[in-house]
Amino acid sequence: MTAREIPAIRACLFLGISRRWWRYQSRRRDGDLSAKLLELARRFPRFGYRRLHQMLLRQLRRKDPKAQINVKRVRRLCMALGLKLPAKRKRKRRGIGIGMPVVAEHPNHVWAYDFIHDWCANGRQLKLLMVEDEFTRECLAIQVEHRMGARGVCEALTKVMARRGRPEFVRSDNGPEFIARALMKMLKERGIECRHIEPGSPWQNGKNERFNGTLRSECTEMETFYHRDQARAVCELFRRYYNSKRPHSSLGYQTPEEFSRRHGLPAAGSVDTTGTIHRLQPAGHDASGSVISMGSKSIHAE
Repeated sequence: MTAREIPAIRACLFLGISRRWWRYQSRRRDGDLSAKLLELARRFPRFGYRRLHQMLLRQLRRKDPKAQINVKRVRRLCMALGLKLPAKRKRKRRGIGIGMPVVAEHPNHVWAYDFIHDWCANGRQLKLLMVEDEFTRECLAIQVEHRMGARGVCEALTKVMARRGRPEFVRSDNGPEFIARALMKMLKERGIECRHIEPGSPWQNGKNERFNGTLRSECTEMETFYHRDQARAVCELFRRYYNSKRPHSSLGYQTPEEFSRRHGLPAAGSVDTTGTIHRLQPAGHDASGSVISMGSKSIHAE
């Protein structure tokens, strides 16, 4: 239209648009905000726009306690920058089920624990035991071993109880480590009742299963473990970060430690002031090796 020198009135009438819309220039200034979002997304690639909004808000309020930012603006920028995660499809569950055995009503009421498995780069298996307080959503321990039986579970629980106090109930699946006589005897001596979920019903331990998924997507799938000690260090750093820096949606985007402080409980873990998950250099690599953490496993580039 401009090349043919057609007047703006006739051109807008022909295209079916308003002259006001044609002359409109956006007043949005999103350059600084987009840069901060990209930086957060590089550090936390598995965060959606809601959690990125909370992290950005916390970052801005360190300088200005009254700072505000609209979550819809963050969502728009995430979509424009390609940071929006794909939505998860929920599978329908047949039947009603019997519900969750013993719902947590206060801190140290119900602890849940479970295993997940990973592998070292040399092919050796890693077995990770997670212990979680269901009320405060704190991760109390992540124990990493090549092999772990009932006695290893007893030792891990004993260490946590020495620091945190004992729970009233513990919940787990029906794995051989969790129904062993040694573990049942230890729990009975301490006056702790054990609850097992129904076989094939992981939703009855849903809060712990959710933490397992978070640990997989934000830690174990982002790292290549070269030996057990490295896996222990990385998982412990993630546990401290999860408790003290990661906003939890079920707690109103508070961290588990912020939520537990209201109940006068000791902190289950701490992290440095930057909130960064430090990537450890594997054995045999120099300090100049960079880590690319956007894939299913970290790639150490030479």
